[in-house]
Amino acid sequence: MSATAARPEELDDATRPNYLNVSHTIKSWLLTQDHKRIAVLYLVSISFFFLLGGLAASMIRLELTSPRGVMLESETYNKMFSAHGIIMVFLFLVPSIPATFGNFALPMMIGAKDLAFPRLNLLSWYLYMIGGGLILAALLMGGVDTGWTFYTPYSSMYSSGHVVLAIVGVFIAGFSSIFTGLNFIATVHKMRAPGMTWFRMPLFVWAMYATSVIIVLGTPVVAITLALVAVEATMGVGIFSPALGGDPVLFQHMFWFYSHPAVYIMILPSMGVMSELIACFSRKRIFGYHFVAFSSLAIAGLGFIVWGHHMFTSGQSTFQSLVFSLISFVVAVPSAVKTFNWMATIYKGNVDLRSPMIFALGFLGLFVVGGLTGLYLASLATDVHLQATYFVVAHFHYIMVGGAMMGFLGALHYWWPKMTGKMYSDNWAKIGAALVFVGFNLTFFPQFILGYLGMPRRYHYYDFAPQWQAYNIMSSAGASVLALGYILPAFYLLHSLKYGKPAGRNPWGAVGLEWQTESPPDTHNFHEIPIVTHEAYDYAAVDEIEHAQAQEVMKKEAHMGSDE
Repeated sequence: MSATAARPEELDDATRPNYLNVSHTIKSWLLTQDHKRIAVLYLVSISFFFLLGGLAASMIRLELTSPRGVMLESETYNKMFSAHGIIMVFLFLVPSIPATFGNFALPMMIGAKDLAFPRLNLLSWYLYMIGGGLILAALLMGGVDTGWTFYTPYSSMYSSGHVVLAIVGVFIAGFSSIFTGLNFIATVHKMRAPGMTWFRMPLFVWAMYATSVIIVLGTPVVAITLALVAVEATMGVGIFSPALGGDPVLFQHMFWFYSHPAVYIMILPSMGVMSELIACFSRKRIFGYHFVAFSSLAIAGLGFIVWGHHMFTSGQSTFQSLVFSLISFVVAVPSAVKTFNWMATIYKGNVDLRSPMIFALGFLGLFVVGGLTGLYLASLATDVHLQATYFVVAHFHYIMVGGAMMGFLGALHYWWPKMTGKMYSDNWAKIGAALVFVGFNLTFFPQFILGYLGMPRRYHYYDFAPQWQAYNIMSSAGASVLALGYILPAFYLLHSLKYGKPAGRNPWGAVGLEWQTESPPDTHNFHEIPIVTHEAYDYAAVDEIEHAQAQEVMKKEAHMGSDE
């Protein structure tokens, strides 16, 4: 892809105005309408909630090192895994890549100066913070013991925790996601630069578009569902509780109608990031660009009709389960299309193993394991044996934590130089990526075995089966390595802010429009609206231009030498 754009001002990096130094007041940050600043606000707040969710996970893993537990009462343990799930799902995984890197990069990638509705974008951050604050208040006031799934009738009738307050927080945070999704859809439709046709868009934009469609269509359903739980809990109106004449299975249908597509809200953005990383660091156009683009839409569409595979043991009709099982296998096809096309892109590519590419390769390894083990849960016969065991926990984390988190870290390392204008230590970043990959597998692979052996999830007392302790200790040891891998980037990335080398416009030699802006970009992204004349990932053309420029420089140097 190439574009004709005005040259930036010839100013020193330290004095050139950009979105970071245009103003330093707190007011300028809290009232900003610049999509890049809002992305930074999201990055800071999401990292805070990730830290809280991680602390809860640490307590869980420490507790499970002994068959009789080591420090938590059963009720406290329930609240701890509920806090971990609610924070990680609703306050980290769902908004992580869309709200941060979608906000930061998407407008620049399509040649726009901002999102379509800047004020709505700022409002979405405030709603996220209000929702997060209410959830945090619920946890601090005594906690929630229902798990992140809020299954009825326990959540509406019998739980003694602050379920309603947590539900209100999730409800408000959901509107934050809806506003972000609406903004992305409008921006992609109406604000693409001249020449930026649908099939010249980067695949990250395609992924964000498909994710936004899921958010806009699915999030209202879970919002209504949780609102009904609150109505039943506070007013005693029978909706889901059999004691009041309600139907608990209805809750599962409504909850999973959103929550399975929500899996793709969490993983599709990572898939978009992978397309950018693999194309850039393989110096090749993505193999089967159109198939990868349409596979994002296929995942978004099929994701809405597979929710019943979460309910094979809920008492739903066997024939229903057969249909849901078949469709669940079908949804694996577009995911496989992406994976095979990424591998074909790497094949015979000029692969550059810098840290963002290491995260991309880590994503492939973890996502493939998570995807293949999902087939066991999509199959009726094996799911009956594995449901509600640690096998489900391991599969879920291989996709959500392994896949989504690797995508988040890959995006962070890829766009960090553009966000800050500074380079970080690539060696430390590679060490961090290796720690995450090793620590993750050590943490969650033993949980596949535990699940197969029958250990139920959400149990902290397993003295009746002490043979599970070795796997749990292995898992907890892996969690320590994993935590180190997550903490390490905070040090070298923050260190780079003060001591990092200037990144320049395009430290990776990438071809996207965002890399034609300064690092960090100015407040309006582009001095002139770019005109797109080439397809995405046209690395052959870029290499040809760079080669011609190098030849020209050599000729000039040779000419100057002959004159002397």
